[in-house]
Amino acid sequence: MRWVALLVLCATGVCAQTTPDLEGRVAELERKMRQLDPDFTPSGSPADLSGRLAALEKKMEDLLSQRAAAPPPAAETTPKPAETAAQPALEAIPPAAAALQPVSYSAPPEKADEEHRLPVAGYMDFHLNKESGDSFRPDFHRFVLLFGHSFSDRIKFWSEFELEHALLEGGEETGEVALEQAYLDFLVKPYLNFRAGMMLTPVGIINERHEPPAFNGVERPFVETLIIPTTWRELGFGITGDLGRGFRYRAYMISSLDASRFDAAEGITGGRTAGFDASFRNPAKVARLEYAGIRRLTLGTSFYTGHAGFNTPGINPRVSLAEFDGRYSFRRLDFRGLFANTWLNRAGELNHRLMQQSGINPNIARQMRGWYLEPAIHVMPRRLRNDVILFARYEKYNTQHRMPDGYVPLDQFNRSSWVTGVTFKPNADVAIKFDYVFNRNKSSVVRPLDGINLGVGWWF
Repeated sequence: MRWVALLVLCATGVCAQTTPDLEGRVAELERKMRQLDPDFTPSGSPADLSGRLAALEKKMEDLLSQRAAAPPPAAETTPKPAETAAQPALEAIPPAAAALQPVSYSAPPEKADEEHRLPVAGYMDFHLNKESGDSFRPDFHRFVLLFGHSFSDRIKFWSEFELEHALLEGGEETGEVALEQAYLDFLVKPYLNFRAGMMLTPVGIINERHEPPAFNGVERPFVETLIIPTTWRELGFGITGDLGRGFRYRAYMISSLDASRFDAAEGITGGRTAGFDASFRNPAKVARLEYAGIRRLTLGTSFYTGHAGFNTPGINPRVSLAEFDGRYSFRRLDFRGLFANTWLNRAGELNHRLMQQSGINPNIARQMRGWYLEPAIHVMPRRLRNDVILFARYEKYNTQHRMPDGYVPLDQFNRSSWVTGVTFKPNADVAIKFDYVFNRNKSSVVRPLDGINLGVGWWF
């Protein structure tokens, strides 16, 4: 052990200067040890090399013990996007939230332009859906990858690339490859930043926060699918910012909806261009204001307005949409709710024009409305890593709420749904879901089917 101690000391540079004889080497080691620890006192007489080696050995063991007990230095790790305090003016997005924003490493000013980051994230979900009287239909619904890049501390890029239904074949409706986001952020001040590219429209709760662990239920809410189009993205540019005291905003000018694809069942949802064959002749305007200044409470409101007639010559109807939403948590209880209303002017003229083109009356309403409430409870204690959430959501949605003169509403599109189920999270980023859907409408002829849904979703 003594010779091991000597070897360790020499290896660490303590005995870098050697002498021809053993006594000289021991003396040199004692001198080096006193440099490391001024309180070190050699034991034994100068001729007692064994005692002096024993003292050196003991001191060496003490130093090694102290080093082992000291906390290790903080490791340099690559933080997840959600763990970085990056863009000063970007909205907080749960789970998926803010984790999907491009950020850069913390670096000294002189290295800020040299150290960039390519964050990679993604989310996926697999579903089993069954309607009454039918068998389960499996579907790997989404496989989404997100890529970002920091050109500098003030110029960021983010993108979202999606494959739906696992397969894409030319000419067959087996899947979809879509670019959901691809935009640049130019960060100027916390309260004023610029954004341009393909952007998610900031309307409602789910459109910007649609990763599977972010919401309860296998499928997205009906109101945020039929009244507010889901995964609604358009080309455009705008500003974002954090105004302080809990207020943050986004305001964009974006490509307009296509009124030629509106219909009775899904309202304006089919009019999304998703950046393909989009029109900027009459750009639409959209803005969202959020308040998160009270702990566990988030309130939001969104407004959209724009003409949509670039594919209906002679008819250029205006679409306007307003919505209010809120989320609140109290202890182990969660609450969320949303109300949305859509107006379409010149709806009668639009119906007449589309009927002339196709021979079919689309029966598009001049006003569509929907709302939902969702309470949920976390049944597992906070100290556990796993989470089980029981929830129930009531939705009321009518794409025929008000009709233009001369048109009669179709009662099968005046709908309501109860969605009840459970979300199990073995990890905060993984959700295993089950729900049962009770569907109802006002029609006495066309009856909707209830459904059972199973799903697994995750993001990283």
